Amino acid sequence: MMAQSATFYGNQFVGRKMANGQVYNHGRMVAAHPSLPLGTRVRVTNRRTGKSVVVTVSDRCNCSIDLSRSAFQQIANPRKGRVPVSITRL
Repeated sequence: MMAQSATFYGNQFVGRKMANGQVYNHGRMVAAHPSLPLGTRVRVTNRRTGKSVVVTVSDRCNCSIDLSRSAFQQIANPRKGRVPVSITRL
């Protein structure tokens, strides 16, 4: 388990190709991570609320983890922008 913080993809990424070759949209349960292998499924848990979501690493980022908007909404209000999370490989 890794303790980190989560953000979410901005609107400018909709329609762009991710590192795995698929096209990003807000509705997919995907995430970007700097080092986990593409295709890895992880459980991301908001450390403040205990809410969690399972996502597939499909892209790369320079931050801890960047969730799709739909995935982020499962664990926090997007107005928060960034939340502390635990990441567990499944």
